[in-house]
Amino acid sequence: MSINRNATAYLCSEGVAGDIEGNEVTPLLTHRSAPTTGASFASSVFNLMNAIMGSGILGLAYAMANTGILGFCILLVLVSILAAYSIHLLLKLCDQTGINSYEDLGGRALQKPGKILVGISIIIQNIGAMSSYLFILKSELPAAIDSFLNPESTGHAWYEDGRLLLVLVTLCVVLPLAMLPKIGFLGYTSSIAFFFMLYFTIVVVVKKWSIPCPLSHNVTTLSGAFKISNSSDSECTPKLFVISSKSGYTIPTMAFSFMCHTAILPIYCELDRPTKARMQNITNIGISLSFLLYLISALFGYLTFYAHVDSELLLGYDAYMPRDIMVMVVRLAILLSVLLTVPLIHFPARKAAILLLFGGRPFSWLIHIFVTLIIVGVVLLLAVVVPDIRNVFGVVGSTTSTCLLFVFPGIFYLKLNTGPLRSFDSLGAILLVIVGFIMGIISFSIIVITWAQNS
Repeated sequence: MSINRNATAYLCSEGVAGDIEGNEVTPLLTHRSAPTTGASFASSVFNLMNAIMGSGILGLAYAMANTGILGFCILLVLVSILAAYSIHLLLKLCDQTGINSYEDLGGRALQKPGKILVGISIIIQNIGAMSSYLFILKSELPAAIDSFLNPESTGHAWYEDGRLLLVLVTLCVVLPLAMLPKIGFLGYTSSIAFFFMLYFTIVVVVKKWSIPCPLSHNVTTLSGAFKISNSSDSECTPKLFVISSKSGYTIPTMAFSFMCHTAILPIYCELDRPTKARMQNITNIGISLSFLLYLISALFGYLTFYAHVDSELLLGYDAYMPRDIMVMVVRLAILLSVLLTVPLIHFPARKAAILLLFGGRPFSWLIHIFVTLIIVGVVLLLAVVVPDIRNVFGVVGSTTSTCLLFVFPGIFYLKLNTGPLRSFDSLGAILLVIVGFIMGIISFSIIVITWAQNS
């Protein structure tokens, strides 16, 4: 028997911890007769955008350089529409089943293997995302601090050790925020992170006219001498379509950049007056604003460096304007934004880990702290040893991101929906599954082939 439209709100208001089996999500209301205020509409939008945007924005200009402007725009529109539509299917299933947990949707659709598969995918996806964010902190934070404090640096100050700084930041900022039991509390930090991303986009646009093309800058050779590196005039012409072996990283990077599905249902459950229509509006606003910032920053980043765009956009500005105050400030803003995103991404990973390891036990601070410490420790270790952020985008984006973004919502809807198979949403679910499999297989194959050729 299906549950009515307000089922999810009812479950949350009754104090069900996460879903009908008692998983970890703090309820909106502890008792129906004594209501408390849930997360506001604006706070939920900021939390969703913070879950969407992060280190992915730094890799999209590189993706445009390897697909061309029109190719990139077509793919970005396609991925954003499919991401919004897959969220629509998840929210619709929540109303039909009364389940407000991604893992339990998998359990309802595919029994216990489905729940385990979704849980493992969420853990891998979010650990990969958090690792990429901390990787950026490791590589960028020393340069950001050094640019403000010590223009004549010799490279031996303690604050120029990225690994040491990463450990300190993780212990002092990431870990305390990750310990918070409710995702709604992070709405304040998420709003700050959004405005940092907005500032980053503005700086990318402004600096387009500060770096002339053909590009020319000093580079240091292995012998310590300097030489002038110039790009040709032909490289200053934007390409509409580009196809190369590096194009295989484009779709995974985009999938990674719009991957917010693991945070959707926790945000939904903690929303004040949670209804499908209200959450769908939050989703549409969050994805639309993220799409706009992604497109603008990628376009002007590409039109600045053209084929010389780095896989991490900020690195390109170091070579051409290393002491520019706006670049220095935007680097610090992005680092703070990425730093504030890590605890938000940690929340669904911890929830999935507790579900897989401890089942439907009631909330326990001991379990909560233990799992938080384990996940943060694993993420910190990966961030220290990973050699290239592009590898994280490629592998995670082509596997777990495509599954959570496209494949799982489509399969779950086809299994749980009682309507006709020829309905619009059923056909859309079939399309999601097909597109997800094709994108994932092709992208992962190209990445593996590229690795084999490079080795």
